[in-house]
Amino acid sequence: MLLDKVIKKRFETETVQNVRIAKGTAMFQGVRLTVRCFVIDGVLIDTGAKSMENEFTSFFQQQDIDQVVITHYHEDHTGCAAFLQRKMGLPIYMNELMIHYCQQKADYPLYRKVFWGKRDPFTAKPIGATFSSRNATWDVIPTPGHSIDHVAFLNRKTGQLFSGDLYCQEKTKVILREENIPAIITSLQHVLTYNFGDVFCAHAGYLPNGREALQRKLDYLLELQGNIIDLYEKGMPPKQIQETLFPKKYPIVFFSAKEWDSLHIVRSVIQEYQAKRAS
Repeated sequence: MLLDKVIKKRFETETVQNVRIAKGTAMFQGVRLTVRCFVIDGVLIDTGAKSMENEFTSFFQQQDIDQVVITHYHEDHTGCAAFLQRKMGLPIYMNELMIHYCQQKADYPLYRKVFWGKRDPFTAKPIGATFSSRNATWDVIPTPGHSIDHVAFLNRKTGQLFSGDLYCQEKTKVILREENIPAIITSLQHVLTYNFGDVFCAHAGYLPNGREALQRKLDYLLELQGNIIDLYEKGMPPKQIQETLFPKKYPIVFFSAKEWDSLHIVRSVIQEYQAKRAS
């Protein structure tokens, strides 16, 4: 693709708190998208993007990996899964809800294929409520909201939480059309019942005070939800609520043809509010 030639890409690696981290970044017309994968105790968490397969797979081949676990089905987290399965013979585990989807050819908008590449099909096995690595037992924590199959991984021995896309940033301004803010709130409340400290986020990276960061995000979303409901109860339509609470225009909204938009935040809150009132 011609557009793929003008996307700027950067790949970096580092080690933090005994975790090997690979970070891929794609940039175009003011839009910067970053994703990370992590290796700890023989476990690879997420697989990076197909668009940077050469870099990610070179990193994988330098690591000592027994198994792959995936936080959710999105292509920036599963892009190199087929390589890991076919070329390195590694078992892959994920939430069973999207296993069938990942067995099919990639089906997502062109702009995402430009940034992250076209994910090849792969076959994963259902992950259980826990799994074992060489030296630890891990909790698999359901955290839907960003996607229906989203899970987080908690290393019981180290107290490190690998949160996928549950955090991303503290003050969410735009979300994907498929995301659901009330579900994310519930997932944050649920994950905060676990005992953990450091958080490793696929997009924000290492959060040394991760519990506090997740709590701040929860507080922000609860306040935002309350503000949306308050304006809606006063008769303000969703589009006007969006303009009131999110006046800034973000390049990703235009670039994604509104697949990313703050209006999705407003609508998901109102839909949940209406459903509760009707029940």
